Amino acid sequence: MALHPKARQLARLAESELGVLSSQCLDRRIPDKQTLIDEVAAWEHDRNALHSKADWHFTTANARVKLKHLYPSI
Repeated sequence: MALHPKARQLARLAESELGVLSSQCLDRRIPDKQTLIDEVAAWEHDRNALHSKADWHFTTANARVKLKHLYPSI
């Protein structure tokens, strides 16, 4: 299934957030469903309160090298 660029961007964002959730909140065994719900809600509240944003390490210079084949020569 091919995704529209906007949907692909949202999918990547969701995947990134799940990775952060997994490393910050789900790095241990959760005993039951209610504890999981409470833990995720607390993590989400803290993350939203801090206005957390992605810290991309993909610079413009790196993009020009890696994605060179996508851009015409000038």
